[in-house]
Amino acid sequence: MMNIGLSSADHSSSPPTIHVPRHYNAAHDLLERNLLAGRAEKTAYIDDRGVCTYGELAQRVNRFANWLRTTGIQMEQRVLLFLLDTVDFPVAFLGSIKAGVVPIAVNTLLSPSDYQYILADSRACAAVVSDPLLPNLAPLLQESAFIKHVVVSGPGGLEPTLSGMSNEFQAAPTTCDDACFWLYSSGSTGLPKGTVHAHASLIHTAELYARPIAGYREDDVVLSASKLPFAYGLGNSLTFPLAVGATAILMAERATPPAIIQRLRAHRATIFCTVPTAYAALLAHPDLPRAGELPLRRCISAGEALPEEVGRRWRQHCGVDILDGIGSTEMLHIFLSNQPDCVRYGTTGRVVPGYEVRIVDEEGVPVPQGVSGELQIRGPTSALHYWNNRSRSRQTFLGEWVRSGDKYRQRDDGCYVYEGRLDDMLKVSGQYVSPVEVESVLVEHEAVLEAAVVPKEDPEHLVKPCAFVVLKAGQRITEQDLQLHIKQRLAPHKYPRWIWFVDELPKTATGKIQRFKLKETATQR
Repeated sequence: MMNIGLSSADHSSSPPTIHVPRHYNAAHDLLERNLLAGRAEKTAYIDDRGVCTYGELAQRVNRFANWLRTTGIQMEQRVLLFLLDTVDFPVAFLGSIKAGVVPIAVNTLLSPSDYQYILADSRACAAVVSDPLLPNLAPLLQESAFIKHVVVSGPGGLEPTLSGMSNEFQAAPTTCDDACFWLYSSGSTGLPKGTVHAHASLIHTAELYARPIAGYREDDVVLSASKLPFAYGLGNSLTFPLAVGATAILMAERATPPAIIQRLRAHRATIFCTVPTAYAALLAHPDLPRAGELPLRRCISAGEALPEEVGRRWRQHCGVDILDGIGSTEMLHIFLSNQPDCVRYGTTGRVVPGYEVRIVDEEGVPVPQGVSGELQIRGPTSALHYWNNRSRSRQTFLGEWVRSGDKYRQRDDGCYVYEGRLDDMLKVSGQYVSPVEVESVLVEHEAVLEAAVVPKEDPEHLVKPCAFVVLKAGQRITEQDLQLHIKQRLAPHKYPRWIWFVDELPKTATGKIQRFKLKETATQR
């Protein structure tokens, strides 16, 4: 049932052809392929509690699947995972999938109102919760009309709960098109949307991106600062390592520069994945290892556009290029990316083979090369729909095409350039201004750590750029000096009329800047 056909004459010129059988269970595939390859004794995960081999992981997954069965939870019912990044996450995630139950990975840094909404919207009948999260969640779980079972991952993990369960489990008879798992959108604007993905999508991301572009190998040790409940982190730390038999490092704590650096050094990571904000913060930290100190061979970025200056400084300091790309919760992972033999900082690279993109105008008509428009994507990993949200599903999923909501243009060399979200674009003096372009120039200044640009109305009620800037430790600069810095590099209408210095920028748990909060602040000032 689990034979995945994979063939490609040349990854560089054509995408691999992936034949996922009709009867297919994603969890069984990701585990069984490693056991059949003789990796039972190889380390699959390193977390804060210790090491878990592939053989141990398979047994724990089976025990969790058996626990689900003993509770009476049926195929296609849903289980919420409120879990920190420990080995219990892949155990519960894969155990649910193997049992035909649908796991819903939940961001652990949401507000109580978001959790309350997700509990009601998903109608999940069970929850798996990391012990540190329980105090805030317990009242909501008790009030839920649907939650019937709660299991807590405490100091000993899930093992005390699963200890009496069998190490054997026959995978549920799922199909490649069955609902496999959900991911809720970050909720940075509006209510979170339950994004439903199929069983076949996980292995497609591995075969289309992880192997040919990111270059994951069996001998890799992977650290992702982006967490497992997010599409980007889920691929980095779960799907991709398991697809090739690599080792993944998990950290339950917040991904601060010291926490990241400690694990990079201790476990000799060869692949590192995070968001641009974190790369900038690491570059500002005095203990960041220099080129040659670590065996790093691949660094990956997604989640927001990577400033050109950050990419160049990282390469100079660490000796490794950053492969900047873009993915989405709806497409599950990266579909546009810089590639090892073609890194163009300031761009999101080229189309990942196996996907197609188009740039369209407001009427949905494709625009000529070099003209800005909305990026739309077509590929095998697109979500099935948003749960219980027909209106938003219709707006986003246009047949085979998926709207990104991102504004892009394609250069003559084939690379794609990000120009911000559609609703983030500013029209100043009759001309569009990309906040990302202005932010990129701001962070080129040696005193600037981070910057975000949003619209603000002047006394004449005309929209002008407004910048929020975080300075590096010990740096001082005036608003006028930064404005001059911008004017020397960009067209006059693009410089921020206001520059406000702040200690930090508001961000989602994935590290994306919450522009709507900055817009509110700008409006009030």
